[in-house]
Amino acid sequence: MDKFAAEPPVNTDRFLTVPNMLSLLRLAAVPLFLVLLLVYEADGWALVVLVVSGISDWLDGKLARLLNQVSRYGALLDPIADRLFMVVIPIAFAMRDFIPWWVVLLLVGRDLVLTVMVPVVRSRGVEALPVTYLGKAATFALMYAFPVILAAQGDWALAQIMEPTGIAMLIWGMFLYMWTMVLYLIQVGLVVRHLPKV
Repeated sequence: MDKFAAEPPVNTDRFLTVPNMLSLLRLAAVPLFLVLLLVYEADGWALVVLVVSGISDWLDGKLARLLNQVSRYGALLDPIADRLFMVVIPIAFAMRDFIPWWVVLLLVGRDLVLTVMVPVVRSRGVEALPVTYLGKAATFALMYAFPVILAAQGDWALAQIMEPTGIAMLIWGMFLYMWTMVLYLIQVGLVVRHLPKV
């Protein structure tokens, strides 16, 4: 989910909902992923955590709408978990030399730029800019590229195929990720230009 993603309508203020528990589990998976990948170098288990986290990210949104459990807590927890993974994964991968550090600087720098823009937009009375298809596609491509890149580190037959596939997905996802930043900045410029401060 992107920083400026519009929040879905809140149907409940309950904390103990199935989607919220999935988001909490995803948050708990962040340190587990780091320990497995960096401390124990248990790449296979780290890959399992990554895949399960990705599935839960998709599942919590679906269940929230299906079970009518869209909540303020979920609107907060889900993007926090997403942002944590989008920062932690590239840094951890660079520490293991799976990807170069300039990739980390681009991905994390993009998120920092968007974070800085949030108060600018809100100062004009706009809570969030609309979700874009490209923003979703960029996050989707990156979140699928990372497990493929990790799987390519294994000593198995498909590793040679998965490595170029993962890198290609990463390049495509990074291009979309940076392009959506440009589009968001254009939208921010329009908001600042046409709306007075509140």
